[in-house]
Amino acid sequence: MRGLILALQFLTRLPTPALTEFRPEWLADSARWFAVVGALVGSLVAGALWLGACVDPWLGALAALGVWVWVTGALHLDGLADLADGLGAAHRSRERMLEVMKDPHVGSFGVIALVLALVAKLVLLMLQAKASANLWDLLLIPAWARLGAVWWSTTLPPLAAGSGARFAGTTDWRALGLSAAVLTALSTLLAPPLLLAPLALWGWRRFLLQRLGGMSGDCLGAGVETTEIALLAASVILPALLR
Repeated sequence: MRGLILALQFLTRLPTPALTEFRPEWLADSARWFAVVGALVGSLVAGALWLGACVDPWLGALAALGVWVWVTGALHLDGLADLADGLGAAHRSRERMLEVMKDPHVGSFGVIALVLALVAKLVLLMLQAKASANLWDLLLIPAWARLGAVWWSTTLPPLAAGSGARFAGTTDWRALGLSAAVLTALSTLLAPPLLLAPLALWGWRRFLLQRLGGMSGDCLGAGVETTEIALLAASVILPALLR
């Protein structure tokens, strides 16, 4: 269970048993558990939405968003802000972009990206709660997004040393394929709109490859946030269109 513990420690704030020893290669090996950790995050978000929605849809959305941000430690939101600042200041210079992304301060582009992401999630969660939507969507969305992070880190060259580079080229393809198969089966049975997830994951990979030429930890975090918002929108919009 060492890999699961490390994945929980890396991706969440949830309490875990302490490890008496650590090796850098163990963190890369923990990537096989990322989709499982995502499903755990999704279950907590879905539970918060359901409890809050018993009072009011907006309260459910606020509770779910609060749990989502807390349990992940805003890890992926930080990546989104850094990437937005880098892209905003890059002016087609990759060196300038990487320099800005390393800056610990958040600029105006990062603030705008954070506000838009949080507002988008809040509104989409409210619409889910208002429509008494299938909570399986919320359980599976974070799992798909974290599976995407593993795929991107494996198939794109690292732009710089960092958390993203630790996972580059180290993925267990059998574990990745099994996770994808399980998520596809569950989406087919329980949350059909999420069958669009592979398209969303491919779209972000294509963006990173064409615009940046590779990936970093910030790019992976931004991709998780972007994928979650896209799949939340799909889970709200597609059922409404098919009514």
